Amino acid sequence: MPRSLDGLTFAPVADQAPGQVGTSTRFAYHEKNGEVWAEYAGGDVVRGHLVGTRQGDRLDFRYVQLRTDGTTACGHCASTVAELPDGRLRLVEAWEWESRTGSGTSVVEQVTEHAR
Repeated sequence: MPRSLDGLTFAPVADQAPGQVGTSTRFAYHEKNGEVWAEYAGGDVVRGHLVGTRQGDRLDFRYVQLRTDGTTACGHCASTVAELPDGRLRLVEAWEWESRTGSGTSVVEQVTEHAR
């Protein structure tokens, strides 16, 4: 059985383009009965939410965010959950904007208490 994401915090390992998530963004994940959701903020993102499902090591969700410039954006993401050698979790993400053009990949990793 894969480890639950519930109560875990994740952060990107690299900055994306301006107006997107970056290394200062923090995602607070929740998971229950195959449902996943998270709140996120930091960097150019004032407030963001994601909601979707989990089947094994695969996440499928949609996200929406409010940016510091007052604009909003939304998109779709498919992620794979992997365990790092130190026991933390990593999400390898393939995302695509739905509110504008653009797509890409990113990696977020679990943040431990002392690294927050």
